[in-house]
Amino acid sequence: MRLELLHVPLVLETTLFGVAILGAAFLLAWAAEVAQLDISQTLAIAVLALIAVLPEYAVDLVLAFRAGQGNEDARHYAIANMTGANRLLIGIGWAVVVLIFFAQARKRGRRPEALQLRPEQRTDVGFLLVATLWAFSIPIRGEVGILDLVVLGGLFIAYIFRAAREEVEEPELIGAAAALGALPTVTRRVSTVALFLFAATAILMVAEEFAFGLIEIGGRFGINEFLLIQWVAPLASEAPEMIIAILFTLRLKEQAGMGTLISSKVNQWTLLVGTLGLVFAIGAGEIAALHLDFNQKEEVFLTAAQSLFAVAVIANLTITRKEALMMLALFLGQFLFTSSPVRIGFGITYIVLAAGIFAAKREVRTGLVDAFKHVFEPISRPRRRTKGRAGP
Repeated sequence: MRLELLHVPLVLETTLFGVAILGAAFLLAWAAEVAQLDISQTLAIAVLALIAVLPEYAVDLVLAFRAGQGNEDARHYAIANMTGANRLLIGIGWAVVVLIFFAQARKRGRRPEALQLRPEQRTDVGFLLVATLWAFSIPIRGEVGILDLVVLGGLFIAYIFRAAREEVEEPELIGAAAALGALPTVTRRVSTVALFLFAATAILMVAEEFAFGLIEIGGRFGINEFLLIQWVAPLASEAPEMIIAILFTLRLKEQAGMGTLISSKVNQWTLLVGTLGLVFAIGAGEIAALHLDFNQKEEVFLTAAQSLFAVAVIANLTITRKEALMMLALFLGQFLFTSSPVRIGFGITYIVLAAGIFAAKREVRTGLVDAFKHVFEPISRPRRRTKGRAGP
């Protein structure tokens, strides 16, 4: 269908594209688990997140390119799509995974106080903090340009490089991942790379058509196009990583599930935002910045404020049910109000809550300082650690 060799009605075509993305999500989840036999979990999840977030890149960068060519609507849509995707990831993605974790734990008679993240994820916290602090400069400067590419793109490269040096720990594989892991070393590595490439190709081929198909369907029902671009398209393009995170969590791998979404946030908040200015300049055919109007500055400010609150929540490497519900409630509350003063008020609320968490919890302050230091400390050589078996 994507190559136009087969023509079907729009609704069926869009549905099948969505199913293809779901299939690719399963393949990525298995490949990421098996890859941990050879690379650190942090790097495996970072690669998984990068591939899973490709649909969002495909949609947003197309809009940025059109904006560079002088399409005024595309200029508004590019920022709307980027901010919508970032806020959805935290407001819906993070919150839902945490709530699923607590539901699964309750079914098994467990009563955890919080979802515990891996110690290695201080890497994600540190880079997310630095990227968020830089993001607050965007509405102040009023543009996304080459400077953002240099800073945020550099942060992303440093993030991947540090993740590659994390300790390698042998994973516990089940199902299809276990079958792949049992293959001879060379065959396993080739198969894992092939799965990553196949899934990435599938996502790149159908993601844009899937997102714009949903927009066209929504348009037929009279839904506002800006609303579709900011929320429906990102929800569709974020589907792979959200599905992967939920699959991990349902299989009692909640750390991998949350790790995928946190890494996706770092990915989008660095590389995606940084490349917007580059693609805009390519579309314009000259070195030029994507300038923001008042409403776009407001959107970026609100998104950065939500990100700061999220950093405060995970600084101690835990997320409680109450914190997940707060993320969800604050995100959904934004749909009830469209006036600028109220939306700026939501941003200020995020910042005040973040400050309150920093002030009230010593472990958050300590964790935040450690995460910040971890961004800039020297990188040690990676080590391999074999996980011991507990009992027969």
